[in-house]
Amino acid sequence: MIRIVVVDDHDIVRKGVISYLETEDNFDVVGEASSGNEGVKVVLAEKPDVVLMDLIMEDGTGMEATKEIKANLPNCKVIILTSYYDDAQVFPVLEAGAFSYLLKTASADEIVNAITKAYQGENVIEPKVAHKVMNRFQSKQEKPHDSLTERELEVLICVAEGASNQEIADQLFIGVKTVKTHVSNILRKLDVHDRTQAAVYAHRNQLLRDLSS
Repeated sequence: MIRIVVVDDHDIVRKGVISYLETEDNFDVVGEASSGNEGVKVVLAEKPDVVLMDLIMEDGTGMEATKEIKANLPNCKVIILTSYYDDAQVFPVLEAGAFSYLLKTASADEIVNAITKAYQGENVIEPKVAHKVMNRFQSKQEKPHDSLTERELEVLICVAEGASNQEIADQLFIGVKTVKTHVSNILRKLDVHDRTQAAVYAHRNQLLRDLSS
């Protein structure tokens, strides 16, 4: 049996979800709560396998409740069931330890599926939320040199090869003053202090090989 606690401050929603969950043979709803603070108390007392948690409630948010639950019961899976999917709600609650994230537009079968998968160690993320998470992940994967322009990359290669400003200007057919501007931008974007550090960065990230191929 999968032991479940449902936390939602809307009585109709909470009761409706519970009524449906109780039709599942392998589900056992062991508690319910109408607020975040009350939810924490019920969860800590019942120690369920899965918690179905509303996000925005009058007395304590789902994020705060999730954080406290995970601090005390790390193996308990918290599934967020909410109408909100703004960045201000999504990322804090996921960082607090929420295992899955569903919107209240989810069907009853989708909720059942999410609970079953959570119990099995598989999370379910609403597509709109998953898209936000992927974008955030990809942005964190971006490296400083991704922000360099094509010309700045060319200048960086020359710097890494030991060329002076005049030599770079001659190679790229631009003025020395323009080279100095590019070098200044490169140092700022790479967050390095001098040309030597910029050259080391280029070699470590294999930019010479990548950009010359």
